[in-house]
Amino acid sequence: MFKTLFAALLLLLAGGAQAEPGLDAVIQDANGQPMALTQYAGKVVYLDFWASWCGPCRKSFPWMNDLSKRHGDDLVVLAVNLDPDPADAEAFIEEFKPRFTIGYDPEGKLARRFDLLGMPSSFLFDRQGQLISTHVGFFTEKARDYEAEIEALVSAAGVKKP
Repeated sequence: MFKTLFAALLLLLAGGAQAEPGLDAVIQDANGQPMALTQYAGKVVYLDFWASWCGPCRKSFPWMNDLSKRHGDDLVVLAVNLDPDPADAEAFIEEFKPRFTIGYDPEGKLARRFDLLGMPSSFLFDRQGQLISTHVGFFTEKARDYEAEIEALVSAAGVKKP
């Protein structure tokens, strides 16, 4: 019996017992100060990882600007930059002028925790902080699908978009 329990424990530990990504993390703001993601508790959060060299990120930023504008306070759009050199991120930001929150993860700690598979990578969380969906890359032809997921979460609590 001991061997069976031990084997089951080993299988559990080896087979994905790792916790899924969550909002219990801290990144940096534009001034290098800590920014806790827990401050967004109770909100729908679209968390996007990006870098200045990422081609699809150039398409996702205008879409995220529009998303942020349409949903206002009902949705937090948070884009986490992974460039090691802040100057690269600054040039990108100057070009695309985001109307949503930008955070920084220059050492890639949060990116490793989220186990990114490509750029950009996005993670959608509900108001309870539960991970609802993930997307690798940004495809304009799938934007309506992304928006439907977001709309369902925003309206789930009876909140109407403007």
